[in-house]
Amino acid sequence: MKNLFLLFLGLFSGVVTAQEIPSSQVFWETLAQHCGNAYEGQLVSPESDARFEGRLIMHVRSCEEGTMRIPFFVGEDRSRTWVLTKEGERIQLKHDHRHEDGSEDKITQYGGIASNSGFSEMQVFPADQETTDLIPYAAGNVWWITVDEQSFSYNLRRIGSETYFSVKFDLTKPVETPSAPWGWENE
Repeated sequence: MKNLFLLFLGLFSGVVTAQEIPSSQVFWETLAQHCGNAYEGQLVSPESDARFEGRLIMHVRSCEEGTMRIPFFVGEDRSRTWVLTKEGERIQLKHDHRHEDGSEDKITQYGGIASNSGFSEMQVFPADQETTDLIPYAAGNVWWITVDEQSFSYNLRRIGSETYFSVKFDLTKPVETPSAPWGWENE
């Protein structure tokens, strides 16, 4: 009875209890609300890049237990998918790159796992050992994703260099669902 009273008192007074939802879970649930939807984005940094010309679309296409797959289309290029996986209270980001025939690119499955539960609106992913082994110059990569009611952004900073990439998507205006990314069956 005493524990129940203390729990009630803590909730009533605004004291945070051990049952508080981890920020990574809040982030996950916010993103999961967009499952099945696609959104148009724009390049934030650099302001222009020939590799990212064309319409930029993200599609929160697959939301399975503990895994979300978000294809990122650049014009007709459907080679990129961001894969988020829950690892306890942390989230892992991997980049799945495919060729038009569906085969894996030689540079694929790189990324990192958040070093902590992050923020409810932002998760940060420093490059993991698999990335360092695959792409040695990317050992200093730090990716972060932000999500709130209005927008989703995907960002990359390579520590020790001028490399900074950012693309932002408007979550208030869903667009037509695109075709499947390369290597997927159209469902």
